Amino acid sequence: MTALDTIPDVTCPPTDLWSDEPPLESDLHLQQIIILLSCLELLWRERSDYYASGNLTIYYNEEQLKKRDFCGPDFFVVLDTEKRPRKSWVVWGEQGKYPDVIVEILSDSTANIDRNNKKILYQNTFRTPNYFWFDPNSLELQGFRLIEGQYQAIAANEQGYLWSEQLGLYLGIFDRKLRYFTGDGQLVPTPQEAELQQRQAKEQAILAKEQALLEKEQALLEKERERQAKEKLAQKLRELGIDPDTI
Repeated sequence: MTALDTIPDVTCPPTDLWSDEPPLESDLHLQQIIILLSCLELLWRERSDYYASGNLTIYYNEEQLKKRDFCGPDFFVVLDTEKRPRKSWVVWGEQGKYPDVIVEILSDSTANIDRNNKKILYQNTFRTPNYFWFDPNSLELQGFRLIEGQYQAIAANEQGYLWSEQLGLYLGIFDRKLRYFTGDGQLVPTPQEAELQQRQAKEQAILAKEQALLEKEQALLEKERERQAKEKLAQKLRELGIDPDTI
């Protein structure tokens, strides 16, 4: 027997795990997650150094596989990582990375857990820098920033928006939905809104071009009318024996 024969087998926990999240609470939850995900993907379309998802399981220790003690935020963002599809977020397979931003969409059945159990989990275990929750019915919006290991409430600005330094964006309410706003307060559009804006801008450009052509034609017509009037006056003066060039 060699020394190698006495070394116990080491079993590494699996990293290729399927998400194990229950169905979403309501259509409002689905719509809200889609808005948060699609707006960020549009805004960061040139970036490939982040991962964002919704209602996806986060596995954060191997014992979870036995105890089924894992967590699936409604929406989360991990920065400084590879942007690629995943079945779930497995912390030990992602260089130990946890989400940098988490948003929970409150419901009657989950509000107490989101405000308490998950807040403690995200603060003490995940160490997630920014945690937000939003109630799509009451429009309650609350945000927290991790300071010296403890969550501190994020103060709203004059518009009621909450700043996320991790995203470099505000989170605020627009048309009863949780939306992103830029640092100067501009609404980050959904893909549908961006497409409409582009179409309207194109239509405005066409209208402006047509208006410019119309004004040019009108200017040419006015110039021609002035020329004809001058020519008619000159002809009249010649008939009277007056040289119009001497006047």
